[in-house]
Amino acid sequence: MEEKRVYDITMDHMMRPRNYGKLENPDAQGIGKNPQNGEMVIIYLEIEEGKISDIAFQAKACMTTVIAGSIFTETIKGATIDESVELAQIMLDKLDKMPPEEAACSEMVAEAFLAALEHYKAKSEDRDALVPTHMISRACATDIETKETDR
Repeated sequence: MEEKRVYDITMDHMMRPRNYGKLENPDAQGIGKNPQNGEMVIIYLEIEEGKISDIAFQAKACMTTVIAGSIFTETIKGATIDESVELAQIMLDKLDKMPPEEAACSEMVAEAFLAALEHYKAKSEDRDALVPTHMISRACATDIETKETDR
């Protein structure tokens, strides 16, 4: 029963991603990037009174990344900054138990979010602070893809 529920949630987010797009006047934005293949996620944040009042993301990446972005942004919308950082860290910690090629997509989302928070803090000191990019540490290619590329 639990597997079916996870499948249903995943399929729903795949067919109807939440928070996909761009915020017109975000308070901050950040990029998570896979240096191996150029895939990336951009997170846009609006923050009011220490809470994530609105969030959106765009991805130049696979559908797994879009699903991860949809679920993650839906989960932290309305959370305080501290709660959202804790959730991002929990997500990153859980990725250590997954194969790297599966974890890379979710890592891009979490790192884009953390980069956006870094941008938010930097903008408090310099309104024109550059948007930070966080590179992911996990490889996205499977062993088969890597062997085919090495030929």
